[in-house]
Amino acid sequence: MTQRRERTNARARLMHRLRQRFRKWVNRRIPPARSVTLDQRRIFIFPSKVGLLFALALLVMLITAINYQNNMSFALTFLLATLFVIGILHTYANLSGLTIRALRANPTFPGQHTEFSVQLERGGSREHFALHLKWPESTASLVNLSDQDTVQVHLHLPVGKRGWFSPGRLLLESTYPLGLLRCWTWIDLDLSAMVYPQPLACAELPGLATDQPDGAAVPVAGSDDFHGFRDYRQGDSLRQIHWKGLARGQGVQTKQYGAYADRSVWLDWEMFPGVGVEQRLSHLCYWVLQFEKNNEEYGLRIPGAVIPPGVGDRHRDQVLQALALHGRERRQQ
Repeated sequence: MTQRRERTNARARLMHRLRQRFRKWVNRRIPPARSVTLDQRRIFIFPSKVGLLFALALLVMLITAINYQNNMSFALTFLLATLFVIGILHTYANLSGLTIRALRANPTFPGQHTEFSVQLERGGSREHFALHLKWPESTASLVNLSDQDTVQVHLHLPVGKRGWFSPGRLLLESTYPLGLLRCWTWIDLDLSAMVYPQPLACAELPGLATDQPDGAAVPVAGSDDFHGFRDYRQGDSLRQIHWKGLARGQGVQTKQYGAYADRSVWLDWEMFPGVGVEQRLSHLCYWVLQFEKNNEEYGLRIPGAVIPPGVGDRHRDQVLQALALHGRERRQQ
């Protein structure tokens, strides 16, 4: 029993070393990039399961032809062997010249699926058929490039912890036209998705932080009463821009309509004492979504990041990204 376990462990270590060496070799041969054009250095080809059975059948036919000295058997064997060789050329040509380009990855929250978008471009006038694309944990997508020069492919993957999520190498393969050979490549696209902290609700927001003196008031949405003007912020409605002032050279200003709030909200790291880092980030993430939902201005103060109060999609994404990357290594640009 002990010897069997030792043999199993030794086999596992050997396979692990072989995989590591193979990955290093692939990384040297196909380095990460935003766009990759396939050529002979990036394409691998090997008989498929059907191709191996076909080659075995050819071997049996050849032995039979030699044994019986039958010219028709020789002719049929060499004809099928020629078909196999021609299939190598056509299968390789089906991937050669393709350009795979990274487009975007949608941000999401832990435990959800996010969408990675890539674009395939054919080289010249060559057509490409039966292309299968997939990441290790995604469902394969079938693509044909015949009537159009480019096509976008959207693949969905489950994500893990907060921070940058990399899907790994993209597998592109095809057995076109005969299914006898499998032609494939592993592409390491420079494409990552932002995973925000998991929102965690709490009954109330303790210890609201404010930069306003006691009794000061700031406008918030929720009324049709005109309040005044303020500088334009990303995400403001075009209907609320003060166009006359812009024409007079006063800069881009936004009309404010709203009631009054008691203070301008800062989401502060010290609002949640006595809890862990991840729980703090989750609570802050929850309140970011709540203030954004109510169109209320908010700022963020956490160790290593201070974001002034604001509102809108860009501000929300900036705040959520700061929470997601807290204590994480930032992606190299």
